[in-house]
Amino acid sequence: MTRFARRGRVHLWEEPLFDGRESARLAVYSNTAGVTVITPVLPNGLDAREIAYTQRDLLIQYLEQVGIRELCAWYYTPMALQFSDHLNAVVTVYDCMDELSAFQGAPSELTDYERRLFARADVVFVGGTSLYASKRMQHGNLRLFPSSIDYSHFAAARQKLEDPADQKNISYPRIGFFGVLDERLDRNLLQEVASLHPEWSFVLVGPVVKIHEDDLPQAANLHYLGQKDYRELPAYLANWDVAMLPFALNASTKFISPTKTPEYLAAGRPVVSTPIQDVVSPYAEMGLVRIGANAREFADAIALCLGDGTQEWLAKVDRFLRGNSWDKTFEGMWTEIQRCRPQRARQVPQGGVELSAEEHADV
Repeated sequence: MTRFARRGRVHLWEEPLFDGRESARLAVYSNTAGVTVITPVLPNGLDAREIAYTQRDLLIQYLEQVGIRELCAWYYTPMALQFSDHLNAVVTVYDCMDELSAFQGAPSELTDYERRLFARADVVFVGGTSLYASKRMQHGNLRLFPSSIDYSHFAAARQKLEDPADQKNISYPRIGFFGVLDERLDRNLLQEVASLHPEWSFVLVGPVVKIHEDDLPQAANLHYLGQKDYRELPAYLANWDVAMLPFALNASTKFISPTKTPEYLAAGRPVVSTPIQDVVSPYAEMGLVRIGANAREFADAIALCLGDGTQEWLAKVDRFLRGNSWDKTFEGMWTEIQRCRPQRARQVPQGGVELSAEEHADV
């Protein structure tokens, strides 16, 4: 979105927060990259229908206030149609990053809303090859954009960076993970691996979501450091020996394509993962990542990584990652949007104005 902000105005509508006030409002700020972040703040006690109607009213008021006439409606979740299906967008994008219906706590109506979004969308972007294979018969204009990286940001971890304060006293070797700690984490595997190797330290960076903190495995060599700012991640990575992807094999991970895989690799960290399909192919098949299907295999793969030399492997990593960037992803997505835009604009003129491919709409 920061790259789209260089071409036009970007308005990022977040999921609502709730407080004790009687009236709904919007919390609005613009970040340093030029993206306007909008958070609905709603009264406590609203039911699902009231939440949707209240957000619809707030959205209508916001669009009028900022003077948006032509827009590109970009959806990360089909559930946003509950309050935005009135939008007459020049182009509608569905950025399908996960099989959301398989996640713990997913709304029962999500699958129906996704069908509606497929019917509305001019183009669907898909974030992984497994997910692409699953969705490809549901839309005629599906485009694959696999996980990308901010290479220079994470490659900084190849240099010596100061160890963060909350990690300094953790002993080596360190095996690390950053990301959301939720139902996708294989807690049993993590507990078993930590038990198999009490001499190793396991560092997990990220918020605990949808599971209780008490459900996380506990051991003297398991360290949960909480959520960190994106800018802080290279310093943690630089002081790990191995990075891991200890994902469970369940419905919520069947189609995931973890962005952290190329991020770990850009940082120059050897990687061990459970056999997630979009990690196995292409990363493991190319010898860039080691796979462990159970605790013993996972631990053995870590041990091999700890003993590996890195120069030849790093050269292979860099050959693979070359040209993989968010700039490239953005340009590809922008091209696809422009292909949709002129035809769509002729079909649904906004205020009698026919848009050219060069003109910019709000996102």
